[in-house]
Amino acid sequence: MRQLLRTLFTLLLAWVAALLCVALNTPIPWMIGPLLATAFATMAGAPTHSANELRNAGQWTIGGALGLYFTPEVTTLVLGLWWAALLGVAWALLLGVGFGAWMRHALVPGRQGLSMAELRATTHFSGAVGGASEMTLLAERCGGRTDLVAAAHSVRIAVVVLSVPFAMQWARQHWQLEALDMMPPGPRVAEWPGLLWLVLATGAGAALMRLTGRANPWFIGALLAAMGLTMAGVHLSVVPTALINAAQLVIGVSLGVRFTRQFMHAAPRWLLAAALGTVGMIGACALFVLALAWGTGLHPVTLMLATAPGGIAEMTITAKVLQLGVPVVTAFQVCRLVAVLLLAEPLYRRWVAPRQTALPDRG
Repeated sequence: MRQLLRTLFTLLLAWVAALLCVALNTPIPWMIGPLLATAFATMAGAPTHSANELRNAGQWTIGGALGLYFTPEVTTLVLGLWWAALLGVAWALLLGVGFGAWMRHALVPGRQGLSMAELRATTHFSGAVGGASEMTLLAERCGGRTDLVAAAHSVRIAVVVLSVPFAMQWARQHWQLEALDMMPPGPRVAEWPGLLWLVLATGAGAALMRLTGRANPWFIGALLAAMGLTMAGVHLSVVPTALINAAQLVIGVSLGVRFTRQFMHAAPRWLLAAALGTVGMIGACALFVLALAWGTGLHPVTLMLATAPGGIAEMTITAKVLQLGVPVVTAFQVCRLVAVLLLAEPLYRRWVAPRQTALPDRG
């Protein structure tokens, strides 16, 4: 009962914050408002709580909504950019290496009591631009400090979510951009029983993906199921705006509750380095995007969201709300997520770990 009351209190706080951000016309108000309100309340010692079931439902909703953009025409366009997606993957891996090196430099003076092996595992998986929970598990498997890895990813995602959407909203207004997305054919409003069939199909996709043990099963599974239906020309219903807003809210809450007092007081040098390193990655991505936009003909704001070092749910939500190229952003982010999950550990074991034997441990 106590946990239920804490969850309800947190949701009410997040809802009020979202309404305030809507009134202030901030980008993605239903995620930024809850994130900030929950983070400040948590740091102040308020009894906040995020239910994993609600976050899973939020990812399920967002994945299903994004899959509806992948009409046959849009899919053909995205597949034609396979080489750009591969460049985006290579860029993400390079960013991860650079961010890991930066974090290692930040941690070396104190070392937090880590051996050289622990230090390298911790910084490598902290730098990888992939799912926070998955990178934390890989770090644990390789002997890294899971609390520091989770902290670095939390800070990275928070910095990106609180900066990139504002920049994208300014760019859209400054350049007077129209919506860059092609709306899918078929229903323009939620229809019954089409919405029920869509829920069942995407839920089945999420359940199957969960059985495989892959990352982000509720998001990826629902996304693939909705994509399959849309590419086959089956248009059941759109996802109601109220559900999409609620999904953003619970995702924002799940990010905000990570910033506890203990979190902020632990290894402040590490947290500051993660924040500064993320700002550097965003700047580097902006330069990379200019070159990629020239080669692909896509708009820079779309490619910025496609390559930004944020979480897949957060960046695709931004693309959807601001209508800045959902299919391209989703495709790039999914490719990056899969590549990093598959390559992060092999890169560590074949490249980073062997170097430990060549370096003295002065712990």
